[in-house]
Amino acid sequence: MGGSSVGELDRVVAVDWSGDKGPGQRKKIWAGVWTRGAGRTAGGRVTLETGRTRAELTEWLVGLAKETPRMVVGMDCCFSYPSWFLRECGCSTVFEFWEYVAGGCGERWLGTTCAEEERDLRFWGRPHKRPAEFSGPGYASMMRATDWENKVAQGLEGGDPVRAALMKGVQPKSPFQIGGAGAVGTGSLRAMEWLMRLREGGFRVWPFEDFSEGRPLLVEMYTRLLTGPVAKSNPSARKAYLKARKMAEPGLYGGLARSVVVGAEGSEDGFDALVCCLEMVRWQTEFAGLRRATDETLKLEGITWRPGVSS
Repeated sequence: MGGSSVGELDRVVAVDWSGDKGPGQRKKIWAGVWTRGAGRTAGGRVTLETGRTRAELTEWLVGLAKETPRMVVGMDCCFSYPSWFLRECGCSTVFEFWEYVAGGCGERWLGTTCAEEERDLRFWGRPHKRPAEFSGPGYASMMRATDWENKVAQGLEGGDPVRAALMKGVQPKSPFQIGGAGAVGTGSLRAMEWLMRLREGGFRVWPFEDFSEGRPLLVEMYTRLLTGPVAKSNPSARKAYLKARKMAEPGLYGGLARSVVVGAEGSEDGFDALVCCLEMVRWQTEFAGLRRATDETLKLEGITWRPGVSS
């Protein structure tokens, strides 16, 4: 694996994450893995993995990174919350916030370890309605700057119509939403303990830390920004999407093993993991240019990686 050029990676992993508390983790957590070497997909071999819990996935990723430290992992969850909320929690860094969440606050905010009357009403979603403070003029306050930039701003006057098209038909989500279709809060809160473990296992975490040659890198991703508009819940649409990509881009999509294609056609989570992995492979040389955020808000909130983004 030592033959890769500057900026190229030896391994790319895209994780479609899940906040499921029980055995459903093994069905809902998928990972698309590209490994440089003998293979027909962009000079490497692609596999599609599932069947692991969050703890098992974390241990597996740390093991892969020891084998191929020139590696990037993209994970589909929010790495942080709005900066005002971190300050309210008394956290001056995202790493302090992860410890705060993992120490019990996360499950309390999810309502699993407190009585209903003690619940923090700012965490909402079926059956709880969005609170008034996050409606009207307060709508933007429930999102991080990166959420607003990617999910809302491009659809407003002056926004990029190409990027706006990626969000067509998709309702913008906030990490405070912990219930209902597409809620990201539960998975994000239950990720933070394992983000800590990955960092302890040697990963650098962007944009809170620089990319470092010879060290594995962990980035936050949002699958919709990489798949583009597609009815991902529809098996026929997934199949048609992969077929079209194979015809248009045989070098990236054409060499996939049949078992990998079948896995992605049969599972929305597997589809997201596969497509995001291949898109990260396409843009792999960009990761070496990622630098630590200097903006005070982004240093707390993080940035969702997408092609062309920087700190």
